[in-house]
Amino acid sequence: MKAQISHSTLRSILLFLSFSLQAVNAAEHADFIFVNGNIYTVNERERHAEAVAVKDQRIVFVGSNEDAKNFRGNETRIVDLGGKTVVPGLTDSHCHIFEIGEREMNLNLEGTNTREDFLAKVKTRVTQTSPGKWITGRGWIETFWKPPQFPTQQDLDAIAPDNPVFLTRADGHAAIANSSALKIAKIGKKTPNPFGGEILKDNSTGEPTGMLLDRAQDLVAKNIPKPTEAEREQAFLLGVNREIKLGWCEIQNAGSYADDIKIIRKCFNGGKVKLRFINAVYGPGEDAQRFLKEGAAINDYDHHFTQRTLKVIFDGALGSRGAALLKPYSDAPETSGYLTEKPEELKPMFEEALRRGIQVETHAIGDRANRVILDLYQQAFNAVPPGERKIREPPLARRTRADCRSCRPAAVRQTRRDPVDATVACDQ
Repeated sequence: MKAQISHSTLRSILLFLSFSLQAVNAAEHADFIFVNGNIYTVNERERHAEAVAVKDQRIVFVGSNEDAKNFRGNETRIVDLGGKTVVPGLTDSHCHIFEIGEREMNLNLEGTNTREDFLAKVKTRVTQTSPGKWITGRGWIETFWKPPQFPTQQDLDAIAPDNPVFLTRADGHAAIANSSALKIAKIGKKTPNPFGGEILKDNSTGEPTGMLLDRAQDLVAKNIPKPTEAEREQAFLLGVNREIKLGWCEIQNAGSYADDIKIIRKCFNGGKVKLRFINAVYGPGEDAQRFLKEGAAINDYDHHFTQRTLKVIFDGALGSRGAALLKPYSDAPETSGYLTEKPEELKPMFEEALRRGIQVETHAIGDRANRVILDLYQQAFNAVPPGERKIREPPLARRTRADCRSCRPAAVRQTRRDPVDATVACDQ
């Protein structure tokens, strides 16, 4: 679109096309009228239209060019779309905005479709990094490599002998570390698996392969120098700007901590966030308890920021065999995945969420994880009668990744060699 119009006005047009139009008096003149467009209304009764009228950043009319004239005043700006297409505003329904920005700041490994491409990108970064400095990145996935096997610490040692390396898989549920990073973390042959995670080890030697799943990643990650608040803010804004460039008008950030929320609000206060933002707070833990006490934020910053959801990560991912299944994986019969939170710690949080009117969204991919989490939801509903709930009959606020096209139930998708990875479509 070449017409000179602010991005915020355009996003308002896109976002509100999918909602019911507000009833207005035609004598009320619009601020903008867009004509000669190919407008998709998402309205079964009238799928296409020519014109849109906007007043106070709200759509007041969608229809024909002729009828749009009723909203024209002396100061109304007319924008000729020249036949260009206008669609409803698009929402990225599951992203991790800080991680997107950090990936851009560090080493973006998206699109490394072979092991050779992956190692070549890492090697290039090694040549640009001083010895002893950490090399971190995200975005690789072995699904389409031939063979589709995880990289190893030996692969990284060969190209990065003098730097600790820690590279996160695209879904965030696994990472590969080289021997320097493992040594710093004191991970060896006898290191036990932490709750909710796994240190992959060689079947013949018992030595770590370098692959760390879910909570096992923390054993290395906690040793990486933490970014400053300024760097975190930079990552956040880089993530936001990337989403805007991709055409998103609204995003749902699937999990944040108290320090993240501080940065998000700081950027909104400074007028730096040019899209709508639905935020979730990770739980259980202190941040979740604080959120439950303070309550939801609805439509702050002129309807641009809402925070009313707790986010629980309840198991791993199919691709790294961490999704909790009822039966063992077909290509890894020694495991059926694992839960990453203890059910007894979730139940009181769910009950308090009902009392406070807070939604809960849950990452639950495996059939066992889904069964347990649904049982916990039901127990919470049974424990908190309608009279004690802020919303007497809330919808079941279940957001399982199994609902995604690429996250079909784990009982069906038991092999890492599936042509579509189970979590990429949800996290990218």
